Amino acid sequence: MKIAFFGLPLAAILLARDGHEIVWAGVCRMGAVGTRRLRSIARHLEIIPDANTAALRERLRSTEPELIVSWFWTKRLPRQVLEIPTLGAVGVHPSLLPRHRGPDPYFWAIRRGDEVTGVTAHVLDDAYDTGATLARRELAIDPTWSAWTLAKRLDRPSLSLLREVARAYATGYAPTPTAQDETKATLAPAPTDDDLAIDWREPAADVLRLVRAAAPWPGATFTLGEEVIVLEQARITREFPRALERGEAAVRADGAAVVRAGDHAIELVCGRDERDTQIGPTEFARLISSVKAP
Repeated sequence: MKIAFFGLPLAAILLARDGHEIVWAGVCRMGAVGTRRLRSIARHLEIIPDANTAALRERLRSTEPELIVSWFWTKRLPRQVLEIPTLGAVGVHPSLLPRHRGPDPYFWAIRRGDEVTGVTAHVLDDAYDTGATLARRELAIDPTWSAWTLAKRLDRPSLSLLREVARAYATGYAPTPTAQDETKATLAPAPTDDDLAIDWREPAADVLRLVRAAAPWPGATFTLGEEVIVLEQARITREFPRALERGEAAVRADGAAVVRAGDHAIELVCGRDERDTQIGPTEFARLISSVKAP
């Protein structure tokens, strides 16, 4: 099958390995891993092409693709592009659509406390992540995972599902599209500064979910004295001075740095300051001691 591809090279390389012809490939960023390999496979390759131009559409049309495939292409493809291939346009989104539509489903799946997420193959439509679904695979979220860990864990099922759907189109057995239930749709925008700010009035479990959801980047934030701290790793503890107010920090007798949350406390394990200097347990304790010093 003749495929026009948009996104990260790895998926296109695997599709070519499955026997599909990559007649055109648009890579979404400079220096993406696999670009050199894809250049030797694809009939035409462009780096960060502008899909909104008539010139691009004409070049794409000249390759006569049967299917457009998108994998981690971060820009909207216009209707004029989606209508070029004879079989349509498909992509895979790293959530169980219609839940968590948008650019950061990893953050929101963990932040909202989802126990299960997954990947969804869907028809590409005018709006992001709204097209009819074709297939899905589920994945249980381990309560210790960060957003980065979740993203890596979803890569393999995402690629596997993409190849499965492409194979189905190529053999004439394309999955039956199922319209998304709009009443169940939720959005997953890039988190704002307010989304990333730790509210120490929340239960410790909710604070820890935010830390995991934002790790390692952009990171959950709080203020220690006059210093803005990005907290990358933490753990819940019930061992803390009972006189602490919510949001107040202290150094335990064993040297651990803790901050009181809504119920229990959070032990500070790893983070960084505004200068991107790494902070470990010992540095956290020193910072807290310096803030409390008269």
